[in-house]
Amino acid sequence: MSVNILKSQLFNQFNITSFREGQEEIINDVMHGKDVLGILPTGSGKSLCYQLPATIMEGVTIVVSPLISLMQDQVKQLKSTGFKSVIALNSFLEPKEKRRAFEHLNEYKLIYISPEFLQQSQIIDYLKNIKISLFVVDEAHCISQWGHEFRPDYLRLGSILEKVNNPTVLALSATATKEVQEDIIYSLNRPNIQKHIYPMDRENISFTVQKVNRDIEKKEIIINLLKSHRVPTLIYFSSKRKTEEIAAFLSENVPSHRTAFYHGDMDQLDRITIQQQFMNDQIDVICCTSAFGMGINKHNIRLVLHYHFPLQIESYIQEIGRAGRDGESSVSLLLYTSGDELIPNAIIGNELPRVETLDTIFMNLYRLYLKSPKFLSYQDMQEKLQLNETEWRFLHYQMEKHGMIKGNKIIYQRDIWNKALLNISDLIKKRNLLKEQKLKEIISWIHEEECLRKHLYKSFQNNYKSPLYGCCSNCGFTINEWNAKQTEVNHVTHNWENKLRNLLLNGVQNG
Repeated sequence: MSVNILKSQLFNQFNITSFREGQEEIINDVMHGKDVLGILPTGSGKSLCYQLPATIMEGVTIVVSPLISLMQDQVKQLKSTGFKSVIALNSFLEPKEKRRAFEHLNEYKLIYISPEFLQQSQIIDYLKNIKISLFVVDEAHCISQWGHEFRPDYLRLGSILEKVNNPTVLALSATATKEVQEDIIYSLNRPNIQKHIYPMDRENISFTVQKVNRDIEKKEIIINLLKSHRVPTLIYFSSKRKTEEIAAFLSENVPSHRTAFYHGDMDQLDRITIQQQFMNDQIDVICCTSAFGMGINKHNIRLVLHYHFPLQIESYIQEIGRAGRDGESSVSLLLYTSGDELIPNAIIGNELPRVETLDTIFMNLYRLYLKSPKFLSYQDMQEKLQLNETEWRFLHYQMEKHGMIKGNKIIYQRDIWNKALLNISDLIKKRNLLKEQKLKEIISWIHEEECLRKHLYKSFQNNYKSPLYGCCSNCGFTINEWNAKQTEVNHVTHNWENKLRNLLLNGVQNG
């Protein structure tokens, strides 16, 4: 397809006059039926790489996306451009809506779907009967068991591709080391995939690390910073409880700023409401865990604070990449105090089952087999084995892979189980070791005395762009001299509780 046709569609459908770095090359390849692995920096417009082809190509584009809020947001944005043939298949759909959607899948041009939803055999049966022109794996690093946001259900995508007639594949990520890239290619079984790898550094973001002695100093720094800078702000925490505590503290001490908290244990409707209010500049500051931000297309986030540092460099790069998507001066501030390492160490220890507990888990599974050799529900097995959702998703996939479980049926063969125990134990040890190495990497970066920008990106690329507004705190940048573009307040202030209450009242009145 000619460049002129692509640019014409780019303007007519999305009101965009030119491509950003990497977009045109990726789109050209997928339009010619080539499998593509695209690594583009956060905020560089990865979604356009499949949204534009979806408006032109015959057949359906499937997008595997890890977050419901991300799907909902992108569907809303597309419909606002006049592109109506789009749907998100997720748990928000009522049974009647879901049934109708399944029966009319071929009428859509773009279908967002979660990897967990794709495990349903009914959905695969429907997808087999429609023409899929492009199969997109968004946040593709989730496929890799060495990736920073590993999702076991992503590992099944290779076999799903075979079931839906092997369409053209586009795998996209913002943060993937060479090892993770190779793991993505292997898992999808696409050895001849075209690689489009672009530098991930953002020249308009300035980096600063500030070390303090006590937690109260972190609070004081944040209060002073917010009082002098009214800008859209994200504050990242590793503790759900702390997001709520600091949000309440800021609401009391910086009442001029509208503050909310966000974490994975909240109700989905609450999370979506907060996200939309932040997008609409009705909330200034969000105290959040890593659950917030993936796929958030807000251009004017100016400040990304880390009250706690994440488990690895990849997560940090992805989180700070949510700032300054409009190219304006933005800042990443990481606050560190001795002892902050305790939280990530605890998280690593709880991500996967402990090796020493596998014997007990296998024994309990054997008891379940003796009691019910035919079928048990997915939820029953998880509950009776006393595993959390993350542990169970990991183990369920591994048990299927090693022949211990088939569907909802437990298959017992002693030699297979013994071999599986050794292999799974070895995998857990390797992943924990990798996590510990990644943690040491980011701690080392926090204590780096040379240029923070240079050392942040050295595992991913050979050099970095010249900073536009200020490099880092090790190169002379100070946040006190930062002149940020302030948010103008000219609308009615709503907090998220009132917004949610109004939504529910309207639903009752209209029902």
